[in-house]
Formats: sequence, structure tokens, C-alpha cells
Amino acid sequence: MRKLFVLLAALGFAALVQAQQAGIVTHLSGTLSVKRADAKPLLLAVKSEVREGDLLTTEANTYARIKFADNGEVVLRPGTQLKIDSYVFNPTKPESDNVLISMLKGGLRAVTGLIGKRDHDKVNFSTATATIGIRGTHFGALLCQNDCGGVPTTSGQPPANGLHLDVADGAIVVKNGAGQIQINAGQFGFVASPSTAPQTVPPQQGIQVTMPSSISQNKGGGMGIGKGKEGECAL
Repeated sequence: MRKLFVLLAALGFAALVQAQQAGIVTHLSGTLSVKRADAKPLLLAVKSEVREGDLLTTEANTYARIKFADNGEVVLRPGTQLKIDSYVFNPTKPESDNVLISMLKGGLRAVTGLIGKRDHDKVNFSTATATIGIRGTHFGALLCQNDCGGVPTTSGQPPANGLHLDVADGAIVVKNGAGQIQINAGQFGFVASPSTAPQTVPPQQGIQVTMPSSISQNKGGGMGIGKGKEGECAL
């Protein structure tokens, strides 16, 4: 009986660990690390699993692409920290869906998966200045905190501190304590601080987050994420 109890406990623990898996690393160039609760930081590789609760960090010159269980995807640019606060997905129980991802620094591009298609209110991205809700979306986000000196702009000056947004498909709803706006495909947005209302900006002032084609292209035939035009620099 004791052995049976131990076996059942072990199986239960294994099931819990499996349930925590949110996705896998599909593309990687450079160093990607993860910090998990009560554990030392680990280095991840292609095909490494990503779990609910993970804090992911890309080092300098590192781009990483994560595919989630619902076929949603994100590509992280260098110097990014991303926390998967919540990831609950059950293909047969849409009512249990819940995704909350915090971008603590850096930038990303993201494409909505099945969760966002079933109920867009179940997917949210959080940043220091605003929360991003999705509407069947492919979007880019860049959070500048005195660390965007290498990002090119039309003015030649570094981007202003704050959250820069661009939408390639669908729309996003950006909100904080000061206000809320919807940014549609082809539009750009900016949020200076948590106490400043989100705003749209003219295309000539917008910051578009692009990624190298080796990371942005889905060789399996799916949608590319953030591939720039020929000759365009990756932010």
C-alpha cells in the first residue's frame, strides 16, 4: 500500500509538471535563460519546454521564438525579460482559458493562438506602462527604459522612453489608469508612463519591431513573425 501511494504521488506530480508546460522553444540564436520558482537559472535550447511561471531572459544578440500549446507564438528580441504569469489551455474547455504574459523589459512580436481566437479577453500582455489586450492580433511591442540607444529611428535619435507598439494584423486594446485606445492594423502607438494615456502616433514617428528572417520565418509553412522588408534593419 505504501509503495502504491508513493507511485500515485509520483504520477500526480508528473501530471502537474506536464500541466504546467505552456510551449516550447522553436528557434534560438544566442543565449536564452529561464528562472523558475525555487530553482537556479537554466539555459534553454531549441525544443526546451517553457512553463507557466517561467521568467525568460534573452542576452545580447539573442533572438528566441516560443510556440505555445494553442499555436500562439512570440519572438523575443535581445535584452528581453518575459514572465509567463498564467497559461491555462484546455482544447475542450474554452471557459478555463487564461493567458497573462508580462514583458518586463525589451521587445517582442506576438501572434494570437487559439485561445485568443476563442475569446480575446482571455489573453493579455502586461508592461510597466500599460496592459495590451488582443483582437485577433499580430503586433509588436518595445519597452524603452534608457536601453534603446541602438534602435534606429527616422529622426536619428533614440526612441523616447515608454512603450512603443505596432500592429500588423487585427487590433490591440491598450489601457492603463489614464485611458484606453484601440490600435488597428497599420497603426502605431505609444505610452509614455503608467500615468499617461495611450496614444496613436503618425507612421513616420512609429517604431516597428522587426526580427531577422532566420527567426521570424516559420519553416513549417505558418505565419512569419516580424520579417522586415529586404534591406530593413532588425530592431
